[in-house]
Amino acid sequence: MAGLPSPAPVLEALPAIYRSDGVAASLVAAFDDLLAPVFATLDNLTAYLDPALAPADFVDWLAGWVGLAVDGEWPLERRRALVARTVELYRWRGTVRGLREAVALHTGVEPEIVEHGAAGWSTEPGAEPPGQAVPHVVVRIPAPEGGELDLARLDAVVRAAKPAHLGHTIEVGEP
Repeated sequence: MAGLPSPAPVLEALPAIYRSDGVAASLVAAFDDLLAPVFATLDNLTAYLDPALAPADFVDWLAGWVGLAVDGEWPLERRRALVARTVELYRWRGTVRGLREAVALHTGVEPEIVEHGAAGWSTEPGAEPPGQAVPHVVVRIPAPEGGELDLARLDAVVRAAKPAHLGHTIEVGEP
């Protein structure tokens, strides 16, 4: 970065005899130019680790830190929000809340989650129990307005957020 001043010029760290030497001063000025961006990055390291403040290209790298694959085509603000919420979503993984929030963050629309835990009862003796005999979850989602829905990615999100033993179905309705 041309013109970026160094917060710790190398010349000031040299003994006085070298500070007055023009050749030494021009030689260490090259190091100042090299080190200034490094110092600037280190001074702002906390901003780089915050998805809300990190540079755009760094947000995708942060996503890798938390085991998240983001789509580079998504708007930057959506990627920032997803990276910021991922660790919290891991806490809710395998629950209806976690599934709902993961789908909403990835698609931008609120889904309806219907779970069939294969446990049911009837108040009528001898009657068939309600629900299904096999544990299953249905994710009903309205089609996002003005955008296409990547069903393969949505299937991967649902598969990662639901309990592993449950089957699932995704139903996409009208916007």
